[in-house]
Amino acid sequence: MTSSVQETMACGVCLEPGRFAIESRPKPQSAPDGWRLVDIAAIGICGTDYHIFEGKHPFLNYPRVIGHELSGYLADGPDKGDLVVVNPYLSCGKCRACQRGKPNCCSDIAVLGVHKDGGMCARIAVPEQNLYTVAGLTPVQAAMVEFLAIGAHAVARSDCGPGDRVLVTGAGPIGLGTALFARLTGADVHLMDLSARRLALASELFDFTKTHQPGQDILHGELSEGFDVVFDATGNAKAIEAGFPLVAHGGTTVLVSVVKETITFTDSEFHKREARIIGSRNALKADFDRVVQAIRDGHIPTDAIASAILPLDELPGRFRELTHSRDHLIKVLVTP
Repeated sequence: MTSSVQETMACGVCLEPGRFAIESRPKPQSAPDGWRLVDIAAIGICGTDYHIFEGKHPFLNYPRVIGHELSGYLADGPDKGDLVVVNPYLSCGKCRACQRGKPNCCSDIAVLGVHKDGGMCARIAVPEQNLYTVAGLTPVQAAMVEFLAIGAHAVARSDCGPGDRVLVTGAGPIGLGTALFARLTGADVHLMDLSARRLALASELFDFTKTHQPGQDILHGELSEGFDVVFDATGNAKAIEAGFPLVAHGGTTVLVSVVKETITFTDSEFHKREARIIGSRNALKADFDRVVQAIRDGHIPTDAIASAILPLDELPGRFRELTHSRDHLIKVLVTP
């Protein structure tokens, strides 16, 4: 009688707040019906991953294999070897939102790397409907598509376009992605952030020269009537509230970030502006497609976005440093 040896793979696991390690886990050899195996090529580190490391994520159980910004190669089927990007939002397909074509806000959504183990490993099984081929992109570019799709989705929700004056508060990766896609609509884009360093990076790397810091009096001159669209990507309740007075009459606030606190605003000011507040969550396939095409067309400076590319085995010794250096980084990517 012969015994088979289970093939294993290295996985990046957040064991508990402040502890990230490489663990050996079984390597999937088959996938359930309707799912595919993907050999991971690149993983982006997201603000969510930093929050998990810091113990600030409200919906996570440890230990957790992190990683939801994923690209890889199909490991089975007739199209084996094709490069794909992973949509990490696993929807139920049955709830009201899913039935109405909004799986991004499924009432029973599970996100890879958050609600279930993610893709910071060599291979992962994913529902086939969550895999999009990305011919013409590199693996590193493909691993950027998910976070950029969040910004693209927010911009699509806002209906902003040529002639609109737009303010994006929060110049982290999500805010920058939002700003890039707002600019592609022809809008006049301004950025606001507490960090002068982040604003300098946005100007230097992406040519966003209209930048502001909170506390500055910016509603004067051509900005005296405010912004047609204000996107919040700060994840800070006070910043969200401070953004409401910056919205022009007839304007819109789009909440790209999410906070646990209660948000308040003055109804009379909101009403006289006939303002809108729009929530924007995750992204749809159309947003992923929009990002992929924009990268193919050279409209997204992916080389500038990639601050560093690290092998997985270096990450345990670097995670704390990266967490503390976020103001100096746009996007760090990992290869398994």
